[in-house]
Parts: sequence; structure tokens; C-alpha cells
Amino acid sequence: MNVSLTNVDSVNAILQISVAKADYQDKLDSALKTFRKKANVPGFRPGTVPVGMVKKMYGKSIMAEEINKIVGESLYNYIQENKLNVLGEPLPNEEKQQAIDFATEGDYDFYFDIALAPEIKLSLTKKDKVTYYKIDVNEELVDKQIESYKANYGKYDKIEDGALATDLIRGTISELEGGKAKEGGISVEAGVVMPSYMKDADEQAKFVGAKAGDVITFNPGKAYEGNETEIASLLHIEKDAVEAIAPEFKFEITEITRYKEAELDKDLFDKVFGADTVKDAAEFKAKVKETIEDQFAPDSDYKFLLDAKELLEKKVGDLQFPDAFLKRWLLASGEERTAESIEADYPKIVADLKFHLIKEQIAKDYDIKIENEDMKTIAMQAARAQFAQYGMMNLPDEMVENYANDMLKNKDNARNLLERAMENKIIDALKTKLGIEEKSISLDDFRKFFEKEDDKQEEA
Repeated sequence: MNVSLTNVDSVNAILQISVAKADYQDKLDSALKTFRKKANVPGFRPGTVPVGMVKKMYGKSIMAEEINKIVGESLYNYIQENKLNVLGEPLPNEEKQQAIDFATEGDYDFYFDIALAPEIKLSLTKKDKVTYYKIDVNEELVDKQIESYKANYGKYDKIEDGALATDLIRGTISELEGGKAKEGGISVEAGVVMPSYMKDADEQAKFVGAKAGDVITFNPGKAYEGNETEIASLLHIEKDAVEAIAPEFKFEITEITRYKEAELDKDLFDKVFGADTVKDAAEFKAKVKETIEDQFAPDSDYKFLLDAKELLEKKVGDLQFPDAFLKRWLLASGEERTAESIEADYPKIVADLKFHLIKEQIAKDYDIKIENEDMKTIAMQAARAQFAQYGMMNLPDEMVENYANDMLKNKDNARNLLERAMENKIIDALKTKLGIEEKSISLDDFRKFFEKEDDKQEEA
């Protein structure tokens, strides 16, 4: 078997694979024997069908399958062994490739179009300046976060005085008929309402100022007008039964609780950062600031990468791409794509591809690799970030690790995490190779960068 590459230009090539009969004969004979053992032909027991009959009936398709396997393996091996940086996947050459007739055993030639990535050369020095915007974590941001912690870790306390609109009022709910509890009517033992959620001001006012032991007559349909889900949940009925409920219900208050924010004390410190991590309010405040800075760091890194991208693309200059091949491959590989949609999207596709190739070159130049430990680390970071969104800050490592492992089992998640891990290492490499000018910036001003980006995308 002979495999040869002919360069059409710097980014297009034709790969020819010549398959002789001797290259596939043994595999074909073996495949025919294997198929013969399970062939189901009328008049013959399995395994007794003559080889000649099997060959006559199924030889063409079996030979096509075996030759296609050989061609596919040869194609892949040639690309790997010669370290070709190909774009997309090889496609049959539309001019040279002749129709193949597998009815007769003989020699065959296969021709494939190959798209080669353009060569990229990067020479980075400290003279290449990029600003790194570090978000200023001021006292206002720290105080807001502390208030958030106090609210998140607060608790409901039982009260004896009159209820506020934001209190939780518990009690039994009974459907009324003629001012009395309806026999066989709706009855809820553990009903809970918060007056502030009621849409009707008059119904809400009935509960404000009430105390435990009070009995209130109210109209759930009016109180939560237009919200069938809320009414159904309150009365423990199906949504389709809401329309037929009575206009009067009795609410016998058994308990009123009021939410109280957590105190700025050791109990809160331990809940947020773990036992004995911080000792007093000053240390807590410093730790909160450090946490916010850590949370903002990926945003600063992302902005840095965008600015570095602009510099890198200028240094690389214009690149030649195999446009005709890429458009053909995009059309062949995407069921929902059309020639028109590809033409419209192609500038964005090539722009993304250009930066992808630049990042690949940086990884190659600086020998950046992703190990299993890197994947575990990035998955743990992603898991902690997700938990943090729900105020769950101080979780055991084992719990976070289990969640991270589950994330890595999902192929899409694993691929995204791999890309993020590689991007993080590229950012770290660029920080050491480029001239970094750090600049402190307010959160509001930092956000304006991305407002401008959004406006550009909308205009485009």
C-alpha cells in the first residue's frame, strides 16, 4: 500500500492512498470465513454455507467494508505519523476520485482533499504591552457581601407581637360555608402565608398586626388573584380545582415567625469560612475581601485574554485559510447548515478558528499540557463556584470532589473544562511573556468594557 501527499498550495493538499489486492486479501478472506459461520441462508445450516456462495451473495459489501477500514486507518496513521495539523476532516476529492466498483477484486486508488492549518509564528517579549485590569474591591462591595452573608445565614424566630407583612404566619385553614366550617370541605393543618406575597392589599391587611390565636376570614382567590399555582399550593389542591373554591376560608393562627439576620459573630464566621478560620470581625472582613478578589480574578483574566488576543492577532497578521474546503466541510458535517448560512457565518467562524490556532501555537511553543490533576483542579473550582452561587461556601472537600467527578463523567462538561484548563494555562504563560501593566479599576467601569462589547455584537 502506498500513501502520498501532494501539496496544492500552503493550506490545501491531496492525499492519495493506493490499495493493492495483496493489502486486503487476507483480511477479506478472514471476514468471509467469519461471516460464513453466522450467515443465514435457506437450505443450509449456519456454518455450512459454501464460501463461494457467501462470496457471491455478500462479497461485494464485505470487501467494501474491509477496504474502507484499511483506507480509514491509513488516512489516520499518515496524518498522525507526519504530524499534519489538519482542519476539519479529509473529504473525497471531487475531480480525481473515480467511482469504485467492489464487485471485482483488484487495485484501487483513493484521493482525499486535506486542509492544512496555516503556519503561525509568534515571538513574544516584554515589549508587547497588555493592560491587566484588576477590579478594586472597595469597602462598599465588602459590606454588601457581609450583609448578604448575614441575610443568608439568618433564621426565623418565634414572635409574640403583631405580625409584619414579611413574617411567616402558620395555622390551620378551613373552607367556610355560611360562616361555618364546611363539612367535607378543604382543610389544611399546616398552612403557611406571608402577607407581603398577597396581591390584594385588603386581604394582606387582615394578617398584618395579627397574633397567635387570632382567627382570620380571608379569600385566597382574591389574595392571590391570577396565581393558580400559589393558591393550589396553599390549599393542597390541584390547579384545575382552584376556579371552584369558596370565597371564604378561615385561618386559625398557631404561630408567627420573623426572619432575623445572623449576628456578626464567631458562629457566622465559622459557617462562612469554616471553624476557627477567622477569629474576629476585622479578620472576617479581610477574608471576605480576599474571597471577592478571588471571585473577580477570572473576570480580569478573561478581559486580559481578550486584549492579548487583539495584540496576538496583529502580530500574526493575515492568515491564508482553505476557504473553499472549509465551507464544503462545514456543509457536509452540519445537518442544519445551508450554503447560505455558512456564507453568512463564515467570517465569524474563521475569526474564531484563527484565535484557536494561535492558542494552539502558544501551547506548543511553551510546552503547555493538561494533566489529569489539572482537570481535577478545574472541575473542583467549577463545582465550588456553582455551590457559591447558592451561598454554600464552606463545603467538605469530599462533597465537592464527588460533584467534580460527576461533572467530568459528562463528555460535554469534560470537554468544556479541558478548554478552560488549557485557556487558564495559556493566560498564565502570557502573563510571564508579555509586558503586563496592572491597572486598578472599579467594578462599574470594568463592566462598561463588556457593555461596549455587547453593543458591538448587536451592531454586527
